[in-house]
Amino acid sequence: MEWYALALISALFSAFAAILEKKILFKQHPISFTFILSLFNLALASLFLSAVDISAIPINALLVLLLKSALNALAFLMVMYAIKNLELSECLPLLVLTPGFIAIFGFIFLGEALTLAQIAGLCLLIAGIYILGLEDKQKLFSPFKKLVQIKAYRYIFIALALFTTTSLLDRFILVKQKLVPEAFMFYQHLFFAAIFLLIFLFSKDKLVNFRKNIKLSWFMIISLAVFTIIYRYTEILAVKAAPATALAIVLKRLSVFFAVIIGGKLFHEGHLLRKAIATAILIAGAVLVV
Repeated sequence: MEWYALALISALFSAFAAILEKKILFKQHPISFTFILSLFNLALASLFLSAVDISAIPINALLVLLLKSALNALAFLMVMYAIKNLELSECLPLLVLTPGFIAIFGFIFLGEALTLAQIAGLCLLIAGIYILGLEDKQKLFSPFKKLVQIKAYRYIFIALALFTTTSLLDRFILVKQKLVPEAFMFYQHLFFAAIFLLIFLFSKDKLVNFRKNIKLSWFMIISLAVFTIIYRYTEILAVKAAPATALAIVLKRLSVFFAVIIGGKLFHEGHLLRKAIATAILIAGAVLVV
């Protein structure tokens, strides 16, 4: 299957996953939820073991994957906090900014030149952020101030910084270290489960809440785990096959547009047309940056 078809499949299932995450987080705390989900994900990811030759796995690849998984786990937890405290149509579009972060970091730290198309893309990203944050009777710079002042938005920007790093590490592990996608899937979810267990043990969440949360949402979490494994696996395959990591990431970010439209309707979120337009502008900007 072509990489762009895999990226689109990943986008579709990622959108469904985001909607389920919002639904579950109405009743659950992000820490206990991510831990429970990581256990179900690990159980499903174990199915990939039959296709893995453990003796042939490079130790260096696993060490980099452990680092990448720790950063990814923290990023995922930050996104869950944002989803719990904001509307889907407010927080998810900001995840489209990842290619913009990569381009800016490359310019600042690596001295990489920005093309006219990339500069135009960055301008569209800024315009999309502005339109996304607009409200009635606001001052000129209020949308940008809101992003800085509201705590829930900070979770997204922390996640963006982490995703910028992990998206680059994905291709390094799969292409340079030549770790097969099936091994990547199993060990990543094994590391996720261990990391979220540690976070859970050091949190204030009690075991009784853990049991209660499983009882309340077990069917939705199992469904979410299936969607999660599908979108992560197809994303890994797309990243491995695509001519550039950012191409696969941008196409996969169409999930945000799907989630904004479907989730926004489902949860009766406000100003949905404006937010959909802002999301489309953000995606267009990301495409130009790539």
